[in-house]
Amino acid sequence: MTHIAPDPDTAWTAFANRDRAWDGRFIVAVKTTGIYCKPSCPARHPRRENVVFLDDPASARAAGFRACLRCTPDSVGRDRIAVAAAVALLEATDDRLSLDQLAAQAGYAPHHFHRLFKRATGVTPAAYARGLRSARAADALTREAHVAAAIYDAGYAAPSRFYAGAASRMGMPPSVWARGGDGVRIRWTIVATSLGPLLIAATDTGLCRVAFDEDAADLVARFPRAIVTPGDTVLADLAARVVASVESPDRQHDLPLDVRGTAFQEAVWQALARIPAGETRTYTQLAVAAGTPAAVRAVGSACGANPIAILIPCHRALRTDGTLGGYAYGLDRKRALLAKEAPRQPTLSPAHSGDPRPSTS
Repeated sequence: MTHIAPDPDTAWTAFANRDRAWDGRFIVAVKTTGIYCKPSCPARHPRRENVVFLDDPASARAAGFRACLRCTPDSVGRDRIAVAAAVALLEATDDRLSLDQLAAQAGYAPHHFHRLFKRATGVTPAAYARGLRSARAADALTREAHVAAAIYDAGYAAPSRFYAGAASRMGMPPSVWARGGDGVRIRWTIVATSLGPLLIAATDTGLCRVAFDEDAADLVARFPRAIVTPGDTVLADLAARVVASVESPDRQHDLPLDVRGTAFQEAVWQALARIPAGETRTYTQLAVAAGTPAAVRAVGSACGANPIAILIPCHRALRTDGTLGGYAYGLDRKRALLAKEAPRQPTLSPAHSGDPRPSTS
């Protein structure tokens, strides 16, 4: 895939920091040596005025540059394709795949592929597979009547494997999850906003659901045996602060949240939360920010799984081509939220507008 180089300041910063996350996103061409490198090249840096940033190795070769023998920039594309293929294979199968099997599929030595995979995704192949099994277990526990059946259904070799890793990430004991949130207290309310009715729900820990076009029935459907009750004065205070964030999404918030996802989802949600109001990021940029540059497509799924509207600002995420993409609560709301965050231009009176003509009003 051909990528468009970032703006020169961003590219120079990545090159100066030898940031591996940008490898494969652009090429650094040095005019004084005629060599092109990847951003993380360990060689001594040239002066900035002697550098140009190009989209890909093909562009560099067409401009008359030759590949650096030290960082071998032409190998980056092959490495990314191999990692992406391994991710697709892990996501498509319920079988446990060893590092040797994944490396053989990619055509790399196991130790080398292990390093490439971790560099591209931020986790090892084994950790990525564990995250997938954890997500499958969460889904299976909502469908299976028996915990053991759900655990095996998710691909765990034994229940002990599940309890050793996945259970701690799911927020409640798996048996409670399977029983529809049995015993968990969830308070809810629906408030009016300029964008329509908003469901706000919280556990004793913090907000667990903020969503347009939902009601108590949706909470009951998610956790049919939880204690779902109308909100009290504590929730009323939280709700007022949520509404303030909806009406002024450019305001910082410190509201307590009680949300959990897979390790990858949480990394994407944290990357979303770091986007300043009035700015947007593409799925590609979010994948890089989450430490998983190869997982661009999965970023969209993580945005869709976001349980907290507005406060985790998935409305600031765009497709890689810069278009709006989807939004769980409708594109009209996404446009409205982005418009609320857009930098305001001061309104000048005629006396200060630079127009010499007198006002006719």
